Amino acid sequence: MKDLIKYIAEALVDNPEQVAVLEVTGNQTSVLELKVAKEDLGKVIGKQGRTARAMRTILSAASAKVKKRTVLEIIE
Repeated sequence: MKDLIKYIAEALVDNPEQVAVLEVTGNQTSVLELKVAKEDLGKVIGKQGRTARAMRTILSAASAKVKKRTVLEIIE
């Protein structure tokens, strides 16, 4: 899941070398914290949060296959 979000985020931003994904794992839920450069934050979130919502939808579909819940947090 971590690699999936990193791949998508790197394709969206102007500074792909500043993309970092940290995974905090629990028993049932994993939290993925996505950090990007400040000037790329708008590209990752998108208009009215559409890009972020699409990334979360892809993530929930992929995590449902492995029967685990994964949450995406975008860190400023």
